[in-house]
Amino acid sequence: MPGVHHLDYRSRCRAQRGFTLIEIMVVIAILGILAALIVPKIMSRPDEARRVAAKQDIGTMMQALNLYRLDNGRYPSGDQGLRALVEKPTTDPIPNNWKDGGYLERMPSDPWGNAYQYLNPGVHGAIDIFSYGADGKAGGEGNDADIGSWQ
Repeated sequence: MPGVHHLDYRSRCRAQRGFTLIEIMVVIAILGILAALIVPKIMSRPDEARRVAAKQDIGTMMQALNLYRLDNGRYPSGDQGLRALVEKPTTDPIPNNWKDGGYLERMPSDPWGNAYQYLNPGVHGAIDIFSYGADGKAGGEGNDADIGSWQ
């Protein structure tokens, strides 16, 4: 029976053996091909994600402004601005039923670090909220285009 013990040891060694160099190279080649196909598509995603985030912020602020109007009978004036959603305005028209804690926890900046713009009266509706986009200037195309509540 000493030969049987010797065969068990050899089969266990083969079973515990690692990957060959060829197998590892094939896996690395496959990962390289996948990366070459996927990375270019992912690189355009940050700009698209910023535009989506801006639209979501604008939607949230529009909801808060509508609640403000329901409580106080009007939207904040152009001078009071979006800040009226976070802090009670001290200039006329002072809201009668402003809710403690505000309508937003904090005033968001657009995804490019700029302040959102507010117009009352608006150009596209009763009020407008918008971001100037990546360039921080009015107008533009692509990532530089304005993103507004009217879109």
